[in-house]
Amino acid sequence: MTDRLVNAPQEAGAFMERDFSQHPPAFTPGYKSSTLRAPKQALISFASTLSEKTGPAFGHNMLGEYDNDLIINYAKAGEEAIGPRIVVHGQLLDQNARPIPNVLLEFWQANAGGRYRHKREGYRAPLDPNFGGFGRTITDENGYYWFRTIKPGPYPWPNGVNDWRPAHIHFSLFGSGFAQRLVSQMYFEGDPLIKICPIVNTISDPAAIDRLVARLDMNNTVPMDLSAYRFDIVLRGRRSTFFENRKEGN
Repeated sequence: MTDRLVNAPQEAGAFMERDFSQHPPAFTPGYKSSTLRAPKQALISFASTLSEKTGPAFGHNMLGEYDNDLIINYAKAGEEAIGPRIVVHGQLLDQNARPIPNVLLEFWQANAGGRYRHKREGYRAPLDPNFGGFGRTITDENGYYWFRTIKPGPYPWPNGVNDWRPAHIHFSLFGSGFAQRLVSQMYFEGDPLIKICPIVNTISDPAAIDRLVARLDMNNTVPMDLSAYRFDIVLRGRRSTFFENRKEGN
């Protein structure tokens, strides 16, 4: 045999300290709706309590058969959502590129016209009666996930005179305890609105913004049906995908 097992402990790195040169500052005047709630004092990190780490936990048996298929999970029988059909897939990894299985991912988005199904939605684009805009899935033993959906459209928002949000999908990840939740957004490769979005521009490092962009994946398209985008998520480390979290790391 050319390979043999080595009786050595697995590499275990410390949590990477949060790099404030890459993360958005707490006070960002260009993102106007955040200024009133932005903290005015120095940020303080608190250790997680035992109850936050251990429970309550999400029950995997609560997952519905079509929860990861936004094209049909809200549609009437025999009908489907309207818009460009896509599959989003990727892998959830730790800072040492090891897959993380059994993690609940939730995702929500606007429809193909850029409108959310929300009672306070102010955009005039029409609702799609067959699109709810929400789904969830669980990573498999290799940390992989996938879901079918409609590519969301951009939409205007009341920040500046003529500000538009690029097409995006919101992601939420749950750890082993319900309080261990990370939230981020995924953008689409080639969208010109990314560079001029006030929210995106709160991140000063172009490389950090690039890690929030899903790549067109022609190798995983379904001909005459679905285009594909790949979005890998790294939870910790120097190349981590940015989340709202404490200083000690993602």
